[in-house]
Amino acid sequence: MTTDRVNTAVSHSTVFAETTDSAASASVSASWGRTLYGTLSKRRLVVILAVAVVLRVASALYQGDAIAALPGIHDQFSYDALAQSILAGHGYSFDRDWYPFTPAHAPTAHWSFLYPLYLAGVYVLFGSHPLAARLIQGAVSGVLSAWLLYRLGRRLFDKRVGLVAAALSAVYIYFIYYDAALVTEPFYILGVLAMLDLVLQITHQPNHPITDWAWLGLVLGVTTLLRQSILPWVPFLLGWMLWAGWGRVRWWQPLILVAILTLFIVPWTVRNYVVYDGFVPLNSNAGYALYSANHPDHGTHFMDAYAAPLPPQLKGLNEAQLNSTLMIEGIRFILQDPARYLLLSLSRVLVYFKFWPSPESQPLSNVSRVLSFGLYLPFFLYGLFLSRRNWRRCSLLYLFGMVYSLMHILTWAMIRYRLPVDAAFMPFAALAVVDIAQRIRSWLYPETDTCKLLADHFSSDHRSI
Repeated sequence: MTTDRVNTAVSHSTVFAETTDSAASASVSASWGRTLYGTLSKRRLVVILAVAVVLRVASALYQGDAIAALPGIHDQFSYDALAQSILAGHGYSFDRDWYPFTPAHAPTAHWSFLYPLYLAGVYVLFGSHPLAARLIQGAVSGVLSAWLLYRLGRRLFDKRVGLVAAALSAVYIYFIYYDAALVTEPFYILGVLAMLDLVLQITHQPNHPITDWAWLGLVLGVTTLLRQSILPWVPFLLGWMLWAGWGRVRWWQPLILVAILTLFIVPWTVRNYVVYDGFVPLNSNAGYALYSANHPDHGTHFMDAYAAPLPPQLKGLNEAQLNSTLMIEGIRFILQDPARYLLLSLSRVLVYFKFWPSPESQPLSNVSRVLSFGLYLPFFLYGLFLSRRNWRRCSLLYLFGMVYSLMHILTWAMIRYRLPVDAAFMPFAALAVVDIAQRIRSWLYPETDTCKLLADHFSSDHRSI
């Protein structure tokens, strides 16, 4: 009896030891697997960033060292001219009459204040070479946009989605083209992506540092100086943060963001008051945009390239006076015929979401449109459908896409105005690609229990930053 008990105890001890060793071995294997997976993810991300830079450098070389008339980027003539004027000591002005209503040698507030400073800085360092600005901008935008989308995809879903989102953005033809163009969109889109990433970080971390709000204010301030069209989004952003961060976001913390944003805007408001003896908070283009986009000449079919002529009686007014007068006139167009405005806005939906080729477009535009938004649109839609399971966390991107798109559909719609939404929705396209790839793989190669276990280990803590 005693011998049997001893043998039984020894047997139990052996089984326990084997079980413990097995668990320890599994833990070590899982830890090794996570380390290997993390290393491979980093290497893949580096490759994606390198591909993004190479493609944008190629785009910069294609666009060249001169300002040429290329589709969708005519604004680069204005920004180059403003940069040259700043370097010549004439400030924000043109040496001849300029679109849409700026007289020669008159100060203007119609264009972004920040982007001409970037160009002027590059020209100081490298001479008046647009190619230098294109190469710097393309490299910076290529790296940071892919990296920020990797972070967004990882925050919302997992590392695989993050990597695919970065890869999709790296080869998105619209981004490759515009990232090398001397327009505000590349840096503006970076600002939008950084803003979304910081907002998610703040609202989903219980003990976020107060400096996160300062960084968010800084990012939003820089983004606003690139394009003031981000400002209507700010109230929605603050409201979402208070809702999503309930219990983690104090009521006074958003005031930090508002204060910093105000500090970015006020110097230009003062400048405009001194120059025009009138109130223009930042840029003087909102009035003309509302006026021209809803002019009766459109009828009920919006023409995105049409620039409405100014009424003759407004000749001689400065930009502050024109901005307020044209704003009132644009509102009058809307109230005078609401039915026409509704049909006109509906026509802008087709302009804004256009993905098909058209005979009036140049071949480059048609190819870019079909092989970028046309190709990605099904993945955007399927990814949005899949993300419903995680709707609360994804609701920030839903809201941004809805508000930003509606703002342009109700005013002035163009394809390039949609690009920030394309960037923000890239994680949804990535989610769709990952889901489809998993379905194909499971159909071709059914996973074993071991593969599923390793997948669970590798995807643990997938949202950690």
